[in-house]
Amino acid sequence: MSERAIETLKAVSRIACEDTRTSGVLLSHYGISTPTTSFHAHNEHGKATRLVESMIRGDDIALISDAGSPGISDPGYLLVRAALDAHLEVTSLPGPSALIPALAASGLPSDRFVFEGFLPPKKGRQTRIKALVEEDRTVILYESPHRLKKLLTQLAEHAGMDRQAVVARELSKKFEEFRRGTLEELLAWVNDVTKVRGEIVVLIASPKASQRLNEAPKSGEAW
Repeated sequence: MSERAIETLKAVSRIACEDTRTSGVLLSHYGISTPTTSFHAHNEHGKATRLVESMIRGDDIALISDAGSPGISDPGYLLVRAALDAHLEVTSLPGPSALIPALAASGLPSDRFVFEGFLPPKKGRQTRIKALVEEDRTVILYESPHRLKKLLTQLAEHAGMDRQAVVARELSKKFEEFRRGTLEELLAWVNDVTKVRGEIVVLIASPKASQRLNEAPKSGEAW
């Protein structure tokens, strides 16, 4: 948490957050007493309009998220778009994001990558997966814990059990964890644990990068 972020959250008129109770823990820790209001996937459209109307009247609104960076795979972009359409100033304060730390510590090529966020749960999912496993760049996905096994299984069906991949969990938090290996090894891990929890990032090596990693000599458990 940067000094600039703390000062901003103390100075604004209101803080929009996914869950006011979750955000309340963070705000209380830093002595921030600014009023909060909910802004999430179930009220995004109507609430964005009301927040923009409030800003037009002169209020400053800060947007925070429960995890990660606001606007990345969450409804934050709708509020940003609405504010820009109303000719309001929008500023981004850098903060934690699962995307880049996962890539940096994955051990997969990071010079070229594609971020797909959450795949569609049903319609179009298989089509996207078929295309992504043929990418010549590292592919980064977000996934919910209860769908992780399904995703790894579908990736293995289209890319093969020997495709190298990484599962990163709870990045920047107390129970941060990286699992690296083939899809076969990752599926064995998922089947062996009682329950996977937290925010999940899945990274898939390109076919060529995976082949190089499979052929490289291994030292220790992780590459």
